Amino acid sequence: MHQVVMHKPGDVQVEDREDPKIIEPTDAIIRLSATCICGSDLWPYRGAEPVDHQVMGHEYVGVVEEVGPQVRNIKVGDFVVGSFWASDNTCEICRAGYQAYCVNRVLMGTIGTQSERARIPLADGTLVATPGTPDPDLIPSLMAASDVLGTGWFAAVAAEAGPGKTVAVVGDGAVGLLGILAAKQLGAERTIAFSRHADRQALAREFGATEIVEERGDAGVARVKDFTDGLGAHSVIEAVGTQEAMMQAIHSTRPGGHVGFVGVSHDVTIAGDELFMAGVHVHGGPAPVRQYLPELIQLIWDRKIDPGKVFDLTLPLERAAEGYQAMDQRTATKVLLTV
Repeated sequence: MHQVVMHKPGDVQVEDREDPKIIEPTDAIIRLSATCICGSDLWPYRGAEPVDHQVMGHEYVGVVEEVGPQVRNIKVGDFVVGSFWASDNTCEICRAGYQAYCVNRVLMGTIGTQSERARIPLADGTLVATPGTPDPDLIPSLMAASDVLGTGWFAAVAAEAGPGKTVAVVGDGAVGLLGILAAKQLGAERTIAFSRHADRQALAREFGATEIVEERGDAGVARVKDFTDGLGAHSVIEAVGTQEAMMQAIHSTRPGGHVGFVGVSHDVTIAGDELFMAGVHVHGGPAPVRQYLPELIQLIWDRKIDPGKVFDLTLPLERAAEGYQAMDQRTATKVLLTV
């Protein structure tokens, strides 16, 4: 099969690899219908994280081709969506809704799903079957549910977005944009999007943003305060992972408000006295996407939401290197890879 491998920063290649096999009795093998490139894949691509001949990808949808002898809920022929963390969905942590911290979790990025086929550990707990074979135009949205939609949804939930709330979103990548969509679905009254890119601003408004702020840092915080009678937003999503983004999120939040942070943190530190005096709730981390998959799949299936619009470039798997370059240069927000 063909699979994407990052040899070193900036060096992405598509290689011939052995087809995956059942290893554990709880495994499944899927034939991917689509995969994609994540913003977090850019950290090693840009040299911010070490990488050495690493298989890439952690988002996936496809058709089950084989199941292990202990798989009971998923069957051959099912079209499935799975989370970027494999989880048993039965341990105490999973039952509390935090499948990303399952005691038996497996990070799908270590297996690599930018490929034609993939082994899915803990298949019964990880995979969710769609109600039937999806129409082709639904596949991008189902693909989004595997990570960026579920992550944006978790960010909005962690920030306690809801009726009567003003939500601010730091970051206009795919996760931030889908955090806006999630906030609207959760009933937010107003959503303020931080964005400097016209195309992303337009999609933010389509997803539910009511105001756009182009300023960053202290100037951006001041604009949020202007919109909220000097108080700050009730709920703030941080979807970047940098020091500036985290502090912008905390400072944009009113006392008693909530910050939901899902940007993969890189060298982020929060001074204890500053956090103490902010008086805000801070919750986030790797999203427990599996918790939300049944609801998100149904919303997509019923065509109530269209998160697949975050994919603004579609390429065949063999041209994955072009996709990485496009996202790195910000000529694409998120790249869908067809298999």
